[in-house]
Amino acid sequence: MLSVILLIVGLAAGGAAGAVGFKLYSATRITAASENAAKILSDAKREAETKKKESLLEIRDEVYNMRVEAEQEVKKRQVEIERREVKMAEREENLENKLSTLERKEQSLVAKEQNNDRLRGELETKLKDETVLLEKIGHMTRDEAKQQLLQRAEEEARTMAAQIIGKIENEAKEEGERRARNLVSLAIQRVASDHTAETTVSVVPLPSDEVKGRVIGREGRNIRAFETMTGVNLIIDDTPEAVTLSSFDPVRREIARLTLEKLIADGRIHPARIEEMYNKSKAEVDQKIREEGDAAALEADVHGLHPELIRAIGRLRYRTSYGQNVLRHSIEVSHLAGIMASELGADVKLAKRAGLLHDIGKAVTHEIDGPHGTIGADLAKRLKESPEVCHAIAAHHGEVDAETVEAVLVAAGDAVSASRPGARRETLESYIKRLEKLEAIAESFTGVEKSFAMQAGREIRVMVRPEDITDIDSQALARNVAKQIEDELEYPGQIKVTVIRETRSVEYAK
Repeated sequence: MLSVILLIVGLAAGGAAGAVGFKLYSATRITAASENAAKILSDAKREAETKKKESLLEIRDEVYNMRVEAEQEVKKRQVEIERREVKMAEREENLENKLSTLERKEQSLVAKEQNNDRLRGELETKLKDETVLLEKIGHMTRDEAKQQLLQRAEEEARTMAAQIIGKIENEAKEEGERRARNLVSLAIQRVASDHTAETTVSVVPLPSDEVKGRVIGREGRNIRAFETMTGVNLIIDDTPEAVTLSSFDPVRREIARLTLEKLIADGRIHPARIEEMYNKSKAEVDQKIREEGDAAALEADVHGLHPELIRAIGRLRYRTSYGQNVLRHSIEVSHLAGIMASELGADVKLAKRAGLLHDIGKAVTHEIDGPHGTIGADLAKRLKESPEVCHAIAAHHGEVDAETVEAVLVAAGDAVSASRPGARRETLESYIKRLEKLEAIAESFTGVEKSFAMQAGREIRVMVRPEDITDIDSQALARNVAKQIEDELEYPGQIKVTVIRETRSVEYAK
């Protein structure tokens, strides 16, 4: 027990001694830390003062350097200003010298001008004195003498000019006529084209007379379908193994001829087959029109034509003018104009191009009213032909005055080609114009889809749109067409007007 008490007492005494020792140690450490902090603070202050002094020195040095540089720049500018001032002073001195020189020259010129005025006055005085003296000697005034001299000179000049002009005119006329005869004869000799008169009928041979019955069809249905589809009159008479196609429009007649030949070769002739063969033949003729246009341009040596112009040229293959084929006529005019242009030194390419296109309006005269020269010029202009070509087309029949040599040559070539013996036939052209007018009258009415002049102009068949014209309206339309034909057209005998209203219903079995 005692030992326990002693142990406890010992421990308590040890703890008290330890606490006292720890306090002494802590105090010592705090004192040391305070001294160290004070030392660090003192060192920091000294270092800050040192850096402050160094910064102030650097700033002073920089300010000094800037002041030195500024003073140097100022000195440079002062030197430059002084140099410029010296230059300005020199220029001012030079200007003053020049001004004084100009003043001296001006004074000299004024003096010379005054002297010239004095001399001019003296000269005028002397001239007046001499004029008065001459008038006294010649017994006439100055104006009278001048007028007399002018009249005499004018009379002599007129006499000489009249003689020279007369001589030149005679020589030019003789030479012009001689050259013109040689030129035209040379052109005609070099362009020797054959001319054949066009007809309004085509004869289609048959393998036998039995085919005529199939062509006619039961109760004539085939022939009616054929004529309605093609717009061509099919004539079946006693001519052995042949039928005749009659139409004033060569394109229609050609399509009808090809259609009939295909039907005969196929052997199956009925309305549906007629329509099928008609469409095929129409496509073939369209292709042939393009080929004819290309061949004509190649033959005439004319290149770069618009495709629509090519097709229009090809359509001329099926057009006639007073019985003369318009395509062959156009090619001939192109050659004639080109040869004459070559001999005269004019533009050969322009003359040949205008010659080939001069009658292009005839390809569309059935669609547009007006002179074919004007129509052709408008068509060529729309298709980007040159103004010179358009002018030559418009001027070849005198609708406008010819302003170029090439336009005159195209007109001359047209006249040469048309005036050849047997080239044209007046009656055929008049006949065709009458048939065209007959169709135009029928197509001028509302609701008419197309019309065909048949039986050499003794019948007109009018196809109407069924949605616009009723059966009752068809009767009234026939009367109105007949009345207008009587009022506007001159014709022999009588003309039958047939209005056809057809309704089709088509369906396909699939």
